[in-house]
Amino acid sequence: MTSPKIGFLCGSLRAKSTNKILEKALIKRFKKAGATTTVIDLANYDLPLYHGDLKTPAGVKKLIRKMKSCDGIIIVTPEYNGSLPPVLKNAIDWTSTVETGHIKGPIYGIAACTPGPMSGIMVMRQVQYILTRLGADIIPIQAGCGNSDKAFDAKGNLIAQPAATLAESMMSAMLARIAEKT
Repeated sequence: MTSPKIGFLCGSLRAKSTNKILEKALIKRFKKAGATTTVIDLANYDLPLYHGDLKTPAGVKKLIRKMKSCDGIIIVTPEYNGSLPPVLKNAIDWTSTVETGHIKGPIYGIAACTPGPMSGIMVMRQVQYILTRLGADIIPIQAGCGNSDKAFDAKGNLIAQPAATLAESMMSAMLARIAEKT
């Protein structure tokens, strides 16, 4: 059996975002568990603001292909004013107008990191709702991480509890579900 390919899609484009730090910490965990990982960086896909009158940009089809190449996708997202960041919503809107195979195919996991104590609970619920409406198979365990300034050690490992335990449980459930499908 080949190792499962897990894509990591971050809803923040900012290089020093705490969600990029969480993404890297989750990548380490998945690699340690034997998965092959790939970063799906939305900055690389030239996605203008969604507008139904525009011709579908080439970056949309490129993004769909990348997502479809994954057995699982972890969406790591910040919470902006209790909601999704525009770059993430825009990517979902553009890609879902073309097809939904990239949403219905891989197993999805959701994670968020916030500076406050609430751990991105609002955005994780919204991402789950949107993906469910589009037919995604989503792991019910979400890795929310609050108080981001204390969540990681000097090497970038997720150490905050219960976030670290949730991340481990989400990863185990995702890898098990992928193994069931293959």
